[in-house]
Amino acid sequence: MNDLETASKVEILLVEDNPGDVVLFMEALDETHVQTHLNSVEDGEEALLYLHRQGRYKYMLQPHLIILDLNLPKCNGFEVLEQIKNNDQLRGIPVIVLTTSDRDEDVRRCYQGGANNYLTKPVQFDDCVKLVADIQQYWLDLSKLPPR
Repeated sequence: MNDLETASKVEILLVEDNPGDVVLFMEALDETHVQTHLNSVEDGEEALLYLHRQGRYKYMLQPHLIILDLNLPKCNGFEVLEQIKNNDQLRGIPVIVLTTSDRDEDVRRCYQGGANNYLTKPVQFDDCVKLVADIQQYWLDLSKLPPR
């Protein structure tokens, strides 16, 4: 993919430590034929390095949308969300929390922390494809994402 193709696609950062869930999300994204460029990192510290464009992420494009798991090593999703929403350059990026937790206190804490959406991870592939299609329809088709 050349720079022009990458620039015209929606940049999504998936913050997920489970390689199986990353593959599942990528395959579901392929099924929906969404015009995106997906990057993934496996822990909270890597997510913050990516978002601050530090180290090996120096030349990465800022994402238009962040999909964030809560249960992450090194720096959990709550901490990542707090860092994003307390940073003037990052706070405008929509954050979708996608996690296994359906605990009311986690949902409340995420929304109070500035999450734009809270979704529970589906178990079945077909449900994952539907969820990704729903994300695509709402966030990429109906909504206007902030410019980088």
